[in-house]
Amino acid sequence: MAEISAKLVKELRDKTGAGMMDCKKALAESNGDSDKAIEWLRQKGIASAEKKSGRTAAEGAIGSYIHTGARVGVLVEVNCETDFVARGEQFQELLRNVAMQIAACPNVEYVTVDQIPAEVADKEKAIEMGRDDLAGKPEAMKVKIVEGRIGKRLKELSLLDQPFIKDSTMTVSEMVKQVAGKLGENIQVRRFTRYTLGEGIEIEKADFAAEVAAMQAA
Repeated sequence: MAEISAKLVKELRDKTGAGMMDCKKALAESNGDSDKAIEWLRQKGIASAEKKSGRTAAEGAIGSYIHTGARVGVLVEVNCETDFVARGEQFQELLRNVAMQIAACPNVEYVTVDQIPAEVADKEKAIEMGRDDLAGKPEAMKVKIVEGRIGKRLKELSLLDQPFIKDSTMTVSEMVKQVAGKLGENIQVRRFTRYTLGEGIEIEKADFAAEVAAMQAA
């Protein structure tokens, strides 16, 4: 595989307007060939989606999903630019797919990494810095290792960074961009709520041995 340099990624970004990570992936898929990478981005609908990402998306819909057994439920808001697109079959399918993804990812708490509060990242950093396997390592090396682990951990909390459950070769973000490219509008996942049956309810556990002992002592 050809080496994908930062310069090559930047040049592709300048040509297409696609995100840095999308450009890097396109070049990797195209063995460093810029023209083929552009075709890859166009086929995925990513290039056209990025160009529209700055436009206001104030329409859309709230979708829901109840998993089999009715123990997990999801509400999610996905925005687009027009009510016409929001009522369309492709947008509604996207809405269902995003809701199902959220139900399937119980550890996901935020839409994007950028939404994760600084205190959450700081807490994760403190945990990682204190791990036994880092003891005795030089501080600079320790910081670099922790940064890598934190980046991975924060992505685990981010919905758009998850592998899409119906096609693990792409992330949820890439799936959304594909649909946005096909529909010709800016589409954004705004927020979601997951409900798990019984979550937060404290259940009193009966100590049957203690009850029997108490009855015998009475």
